[in-house]
Amino acid sequence: MPRTSLIRRAGAALALAAVAVSVAACSNDPVAEQYLSGDNKGYIAGEFQVQEIAEADRGEPVEWAGTTEHGDELSSDDTAGKVTVVNFWYANCAPCIVEAPDLEQVWQNHKDDDVAFVGVNIYDQADTARSFAADNGVTYPSVMDADTGSVKLAFSQHTPLQSTPITLVLDREGRVAARIIGQLEGASILDTLVVDTLEETA
Repeated sequence: MPRTSLIRRAGAALALAAVAVSVAACSNDPVAEQYLSGDNKGYIAGEFQVQEIAEADRGEPVEWAGTTEHGDELSSDDTAGKVTVVNFWYANCAPCIVEAPDLEQVWQNHKDDDVAFVGVNIYDQADTARSFAADNGVTYPSVMDADTGSVKLAFSQHTPLQSTPITLVLDREGRVAARIIGQLEGASILDTLVVDTLEETA
């Protein structure tokens, strides 16, 4: 069994306040308002958890391939040898909107550090994904997976993907090293996971 460590949600009132501030900055988005009101529409809720997997307990490398929102082919061959962050999302998912700046911040922190970032859009078409990226300042690419589901299937054979958003950190061999379930609770958590994985022996 994989060794996992769980970091569960704490300080619910403070977290909700932080989300409210972040969403307010994104204008009056109706899906975000549903999220804050607890209606749970437009996304699949998941309790926030961080799970780290010891090197000895990781499975096989994940092989995946798809086409980005800009029409470029992208696959695990292109990210081979890099620590890779994979984020599953879609545009009408309120937690995805809220966590977008944190993902972008970690990408900016490490894009020169042999790190790759890949979004996997599980619901939208390319024009919607491009609009989301422009509106939320996201600069890393996303694979459009709505029509085939092949990328999600590739990862689901190696790790549970029961909620959206979900963020995976892959080691240099392409194995799942860590899994974040639910909306990021800040950039520092993902940043630490990336740094820890970078420091592992290739």
